[in-house]
Amino acid sequence: QVQLVEFGGGSVQAGGSLRLSCAASGWQDSSYSMGWFRQAPGKERVGVASIYSINTIAYQTYVADSVKGRFTVSHDESKRMLYLQMNSLKPEDTAMYYCAFDSRRLIGSQSLDGDSYTYWGQGTQVTVSS
Repeated sequence: QVQLVEFGGGSVQAGGSLRLSCAASGWQDSSYSMGWFRQAPGKERVGVASIYSINTIAYQTYVADSVKGRFTVSHDESKRMLYLQMNSLKPEDTAMYYCAFDSRRLIGSQSLDGDSYTYWGQGTQVTVSS
């Protein structure tokens, strides 16, 4: 059973930076997709950034247009850790951020579709003030 725990959220001023982390356990698969999603009050959950395996030594990332150039997704496969580096934060980035995992290779935009993921973390809050 895969378990995910997010941490690193907090409150920052607009233009600031924050780094989120997601620790995964119980993961035995050779193929995978992991993604960051966010949900603001009164709005639907949307995909932010993702990373997915291509083979045993290669992977690919995918970033939503709304955060492209500001957010960077990365991972440490051996430690089963997922990261989201958020720079130049804006008030509209304020949301609860969630980490998700699936054992399938979710390609391109599919990797930002929350309905495709099986496992989810509890979320970590990010608040950006103007």
